[in-house]
Amino acid sequence: MNTVAVVGASLAGLSAARALRAQGYDGRLVLIGDEPHRPYDRPPLSKEFLKGSMGEADLSLESDDEDLGVEWILGTRADGLDLGGRTVRLADGRGVRADGVVLATGSSARTLPGSEGLAGVHVLRTLEDARALRDDLARGGRLVVVGGGFVGAEVASTARQLGLDVTYVVSGPAPLAGPLGPAMAAALVGVHGDHGVRVLCGTGVRGVTGGERVDAVLLEDGRSIPADIVVAGIGATPGTDWLVGSGVELWNGVLCGADGTTNVPEVVAVGDCASWYEPALGAHRRIEHWSGANERPAAAVAALLSGGTASIAPPRPPYFWSDQYGVRIQFAGHGAQADSVTIEDGSPDDRSFLAVYRRAGAPVAVLGVNRAKQFTRWRRQLATAVAGAGLV
Repeated sequence: MNTVAVVGASLAGLSAARALRAQGYDGRLVLIGDEPHRPYDRPPLSKEFLKGSMGEADLSLESDDEDLGVEWILGTRADGLDLGGRTVRLADGRGVRADGVVLATGSSARTLPGSEGLAGVHVLRTLEDARALRDDLARGGRLVVVGGGFVGAEVASTARQLGLDVTYVVSGPAPLAGPLGPAMAAALVGVHGDHGVRVLCGTGVRGVTGGERVDAVLLEDGRSIPADIVVAGIGATPGTDWLVGSGVELWNGVLCGADGTTNVPEVVAVGDCASWYEPALGAHRRIEHWSGANERPAAAVAALLSGGTASIAPPRPPYFWSDQYGVRIQFAGHGAQADSVTIEDGSPDDRSFLAVYRRAGAPVAVLGVNRAKQFTRWRRQLATAVAGAGLV
């Protein structure tokens, strides 16, 4: 391959570029990003960056002496993929011809209905989003966080530490019920209450009200929650609209094999936009976590450079972590597989415990809450067990 284009300049795209060079590719390497910034770390945006304990320079994912020989095209989004001409079309009219393409366009945050153009309503996905939210939080006042995922939980934690009055609205039975399951999520609801955050579960949001600036959140159960600031953490949409009609197969993202390969030769996908086949689930799934964006591009690049013939070690089970109110939550595996979950050590009442998820008696996932050492041991055991069973 004379030229490889990596479309997407965040962690997954940078990891793919690093893997290309590490695996011996010495041709032209073009990295395309719709944001004007070089790759930066997103997890701190909802925590250290919002609190002001981390600056923009600290977010950089590149070391000072790193030189991948990359041609950077930043601040311009990809607008189409011409497979016949092997060209990535850009919104500014340019085109990048490439023999191989890595799709790493991530995802975009969903917004609340009726919130367009209303001051004080935020999502948190990009550095620009974080800047705007940080400035608004400095005003103080009443914050309503909507959404039961990691962004919502972490923003609620950060804002409370900054002294804001926080109400947290979750449509499901508890925050993080999706990834952790309802039982373990319910065991962690009290973490928010410990710090004075009001949690309203089991009700969705109908919309927001206000003139030029938001003044309330309307719930589906008829209640109205006064708000000076609103943050929506209600999920993300894979960044694949530019691929519609290209011939690349899409289904909740770019449809991929277990190594990131797509239905098109010499085109692979990684990161939040990629729906990889997960043998452990027998289904495709987008892994929207830092570890997946960091680790999985190596497998996709090996498949790309070998034409899909490389023997690729299976990726480790999905892993994520979250820091809230000084509590570290760590999770690995596929909790949706489990038919039981048991607390192996510690107690939710102490905000420190380890729980193991099992299916037919075999561990398929593990949760650690302020149990880093035990969790690490279990994560290794889980990866070994699942790989040995041929499930990843």
